[in-house]
Amino acid sequence: MWRPHPMSKKLHLSPDQLKPLVTGLGTCIATDKIAVQGLPVRFMYREQPVNHSDSGWRFLSGLESDAYMENANNQGAYDVNLIANIDPSIIAHLKAEVGAAFEKASGVGEFQEAGDWEPDED
Repeated sequence: MWRPHPMSKKLHLSPDQLKPLVTGLGTCIATDKIAVQGLPVRFMYREQPVNHSDSGWRFLSGLESDAYMENANNQGAYDVNLIANIDPSIIAHLKAEVGAAFEKASGVGEFQEAGDWEPDED
């Protein structure tokens, strides 16, 4: 289960560094490799939102191990705009429907549809 963390982490970008690239989308789940370390997004998918403020978007750097992902402290709920400021390449795909998934297989270049990807069921 994804849970927001206390905002005690030092995020990669401070509020005064953020530009309003995407607004009104709500929150997303991102790993600390993106939100704290500033690594680019290599995998993004959209699932059913868990509440009214959740966009359903989930962002990963592609460098997270299973053990890393199992520790809820390594991820958190953030405004989608924060992740867009860290990696603007996500913006073109943010209108995709629930069930969409995109990846950058080599870590660079354009996002491609992630093929037969299916979300884990809780």
